[in-house]
Amino acid sequence: MALSSATSSAASASSASSFGESAPADAAPPPLKGLRVLDLTRLLPGPVAALRLAELGADVLKIEAPGAGDPTRTMMQSSSDRVAGRPGAFYRLVNRGKRETRLDLKSEAGRNVLRALASEADVLIESFRPGVMDRLGVGYATLRAANPRLVYCAISGYGARGPFADRAGHDLNYIGYAGVLDQLQSRDGTPIVPNFQIADLLGGALSAVTQILAALWQVSRGGEGRFVDVSMTHATHAHNVVAQVALANENAAANIAASAAGNMAASAARQAPEETRAGSGLLNGGVPCYNLYRTLDGRWLAVGALELKFWESLCMALDRPEWATRHWSLGQAIGGPDAAALTQELADVFGSRALDEWVALLEPLDCCVSPVLTAAEAARHVLFDPRAYETQEADQAHEPNHELDAFSQRNKESEG
Repeated sequence: MALSSATSSAASASSASSFGESAPADAAPPPLKGLRVLDLTRLLPGPVAALRLAELGADVLKIEAPGAGDPTRTMMQSSSDRVAGRPGAFYRLVNRGKRETRLDLKSEAGRNVLRALASEADVLIESFRPGVMDRLGVGYATLRAANPRLVYCAISGYGARGPFADRAGHDLNYIGYAGVLDQLQSRDGTPIVPNFQIADLLGGALSAVTQILAALWQVSRGGEGRFVDVSMTHATHAHNVVAQVALANENAAANIAASAAGNMAASAARQAPEETRAGSGLLNGGVPCYNLYRTLDGRWLAVGALELKFWESLCMALDRPEWATRHWSLGQAIGGPDAAALTQELADVFGSRALDEWVALLEPLDCCVSPVLTAAEAARHVLFDPRAYETQEADQAHEPNHELDAFSQRNKESEG
């Protein structure tokens, strides 16, 4: 089946369904001109990684599922965008410079199109949970068999293997585990919900681009492609340099953390416009489903149940099923009275038990709740213990010579 005909039979909403030439060449062509990238990601980390490649000249084809597609099409969508029937600014910002198409990967026709596209691609980026692409029959091993030069990048919260591989999460959870969130505190010691997605962008997008370019360099020298495993939590933890220095100098750690966090928070409060201030936005404390809560013992939980399904799971776990309908996606005003009231109700519940009790109850569930660890706790956590990965690494289906693991040290600095 020819690529062009295969694409048109299973893809929609796109005038460009196979790789083509980008803008006419000029005197100084961009460095990645001619590089062919398939972007199967959604939300923030993967789309930004693909965007950075597009900005360097790559031909990026964004592939979305039929129907609603990428959730950012409607996330933070303005009323004027809704009236005009166009995606919101969030989607347009992180997907500019890309071509778009729709593929149903649950159908054999859609999977055949993806296989054909991947056979001609240089890079594929996906952000499904580990194992999803393999179960669909379009995982790395399958695609590599037809295209040994393919650089396949999988971006996930906790990596493709290990004790947390199958767990859901969002930026707030990742920086909580990485010991970063504990450092973002107000003067009274309360952690702040940042309006900058540190793990998504630093641990995810930037790490993915770095590792993809490294793999492409190897391919350009006559080598084969690679499986690039980007764990946003591990990458963020590896970048937590200042905290690691503070840990090495324990006598100064408290002063460094308190001074830096307090000064930065005060400065941001003076300079930030109203909509970016803590407690007024979707991602900085304006909704109960994405917020921080103090426990009975004075510790904190990061609740990142941004999507309705995770929020519903949390409400059921807390025996508060009636709260499930009070969600921003169902019309709850972000930063509004009901959001504030429910945040307080949730605070009362979480304040009734110690952190360890909540972790034992909620961490195994698919509801995006995690502890806010200190840098020292993060260094000792099983998530960053290389021994937790030894058995799984020995059983890996991927050939070791064809795998490039982003920040594969898996926190070996904590062993020294």
